[in-house]
Amino acid sequence: MQNFITKNNKEILRQESYPQKDGKELLLLKYPLLEQTGVVEHCFTTRLGGVSEGIFSYMNLSFTRGDEKSAVEENFRRLAGALEIKPEQFVFTDQTHTTNVRKVTRTDAGKGLTKERDYKDVDGLITDEPGLVLSTFFADCVPLYFVDPVHHAIGMSHSGWRGTVGRIGAVTIAAMEKEYGSKPEELICAIGPSICQDCYEVSEDVAEEFAKEFTDREQEILLDKKNGKYQLDLWRANEIVLTEAGVLTEHLAVTNICTCCNQKLLFSHRASKGKRGNLGGFLYLKS
Repeated sequence: MQNFITKNNKEILRQESYPQKDGKELLLLKYPLLEQTGVVEHCFTTRLGGVSEGIFSYMNLSFTRGDEKSAVEENFRRLAGALEIKPEQFVFTDQTHTTNVRKVTRTDAGKGLTKERDYKDVDGLITDEPGLVLSTFFADCVPLYFVDPVHHAIGMSHSGWRGTVGRIGAVTIAAMEKEYGSKPEELICAIGPSICQDCYEVSEDVAEEFAKEFTDREQEILLDKKNGKYQLDLWRANEIVLTEAGVLTEHLAVTNICTCCNQKLLFSHRASKGKRGNLGGFLYLKS
């Protein structure tokens, strides 16, 4: 696995292990920058510590990829224990690569896990209610974490290439500004584990969309392979989105962990050719 340390020798991510009754270790990844706010609990999951088998081994958090429902439910029970919450506190996105962001309240608690969702096409969630666990799911796409320690509000978004070119990070910030009075310069944010530029080859039509949206900055995110293919840097693209929206560089942690490079630790859609489970990004306000 790649290291967790920046070039400035600052810790980006740290590992936290939670022993289970069957002898397994549930391994979660956490951002010190978010923890330092003192107002949230959060994590990004790994493959380790769950009960799923085969291509879903072990900590799969998807009910829609063919895994046993009982196994996924047990995985969520283990995660809830590690986060010191109850399963009915989770609230799920309904990810379809949109830039739709939904404000969720206590009435939404459990939707996606213990209750039916009554919404669809939602790739971002925001709230200011303590204990409501914003839940997003990944296997190469980019998790975005937003913490407003001043107004006590949070957001989580799923940013694949469509979400990134659509600037869902900026959309999430705008939604938090509207609903909670959040100011971009006061937000503490993180760009989570996802596919790196070396692993992410895209076609010319995708590259053209990024070149159009990120005018004069496409050289920072696109590497032309001279064969009609490009290597796309979603980490840098999302960093540009957030900083152009007003997030301060010192308030932003950018991952250095690639899902595709670390298949034994993390699920990767590209590396597994679609035969995989889902990781999760989770964030909630402490009481």
